[in-house]
Amino acid sequence: MTAARTRLSGLYGACLGMAMTATLVPASPALAQPAHPAHSARTASVGDGCSAADAPKTVEEQRLSSEVPKKILARSGFDRFATQLGSSLCGVTRLADAERLVTDHGRALWKAAVDRAQGRGPDGGDLPRGDDRPLYWARLGMTKALRAWTPGFPLGDADRAALLGRLERASRGQDSISFPGGTGIKRVVVTGFDPFQLDFEIRRGNPAGANALALDGTTVNTAAGPARIETAMFPVRWADFTAGTVETTLLPHLTAGPAKADLLVTVSQGRPGQFDLERWNGAWRGGSPDNLWVGETGTIPVPPNVPTIVPQPQFVPTTLPYKAILAAGVGPFPVLDRTTVTEIPAGGGTPVERTDGPTPGSTARAGGGGDYLSNEIAYRATLLRDAVRARIPAGHVHTPVLLFGPDNTAEITDPTFERNRREIVDQTRRIVIVAAGAPAEHR
Repeated sequence: MTAARTRLSGLYGACLGMAMTATLVPASPALAQPAHPAHSARTASVGDGCSAADAPKTVEEQRLSSEVPKKILARSGFDRFATQLGSSLCGVTRLADAERLVTDHGRALWKAAVDRAQGRGPDGGDLPRGDDRPLYWARLGMTKALRAWTPGFPLGDADRAALLGRLERASRGQDSISFPGGTGIKRVVVTGFDPFQLDFEIRRGNPAGANALALDGTTVNTAAGPARIETAMFPVRWADFTAGTVETTLLPHLTAGPAKADLLVTVSQGRPGQFDLERWNGAWRGGSPDNLWVGETGTIPVPPNVPTIVPQPQFVPTTLPYKAILAAGVGPFPVLDRTTVTEIPAGGGTPVERTDGPTPGSTARAGGGGDYLSNEIAYRATLLRDAVRARIPAGHVHTPVLLFGPDNTAEITDPTFERNRREIVDQTRRIVIVAAGAPAEHR
């Protein structure tokens, strides 16, 4: 292992403000890419007294005008969150109060989504509780409201970006990971993702997100004793990853102290009909468009002021106990050991796919999980693990694709969709339980 270079001073506080990032399998190049409006557009609605009628909207926020998001929000009761935030902002007269307000509203959204998924409180409508989509669309309604807010005091672009960052982090559970003190209980961090590829199918959900909502704050029994699971959600946006959202969220749980995790599992949606345990994560972005319809190609950039390894490794391995997981037989879907990578061999040439992992001195073009943001979160998490010498199991799990019934072309849910999500979430939970309880020799 090459020496770790510690670049630790001050992980930025507003890393997410500028962008409003599976499967994470990228959009198929065989599909015609739909025409899409520019990154931001102006609204045509009339202002309400403290909102700009022509406020810019991101590509994600523009999708809120479609009927599907409206139905998802109405049938879950989550259409209330954007309205509540907008109304509350009208009474704010100081930046410090706005900071507290958006954080509180963001955390309230996250808590409501977790509670709904775990059967607490009113269901808010007839949409099944396990659905991750209300959280996604409600958050966009809130960022849209915050972007349109016209306060009665000067608010610069940087301050508004910082407020958006606070709202993003709070509504994703990124700033509320909290473990109980003492010994005798394992601490587990599991991550999820937003829905994506919505211009091809706007009804999509993400089982990795549903899993995060189902597991957050739960305690499970493992072969090694009880384990507390805390989760966080991540966007399908290249810019947020460049800004360091992964490192900001995970670093406190990879360094010594009461917040340190004993297990880290990043999760995303992968291939139809199977789970994949990704053995190698590659340092390459393949360019497929994200939820803002932006593509990025090149070596994964490591943000400044975080620990890293120099020179930057091209591939980073999982340390999940994949042997124990493969042997456990934990559900209806097969679980595969994914050792494939794409590399440019040492000395150059064209990229080649290898089924037995990378060769010495090669340059990454795809990890086992591809070259999109699922591979990237796994790469960032395992690189950070090694940079701070956190000797814990950490790696990536790809879930099966969440599918609608074959005859459903318009409804936002159906029995196949609900059963599929439930089975994927249940099996992902069992994989995490096996990983948390496995002895070291099974890694």
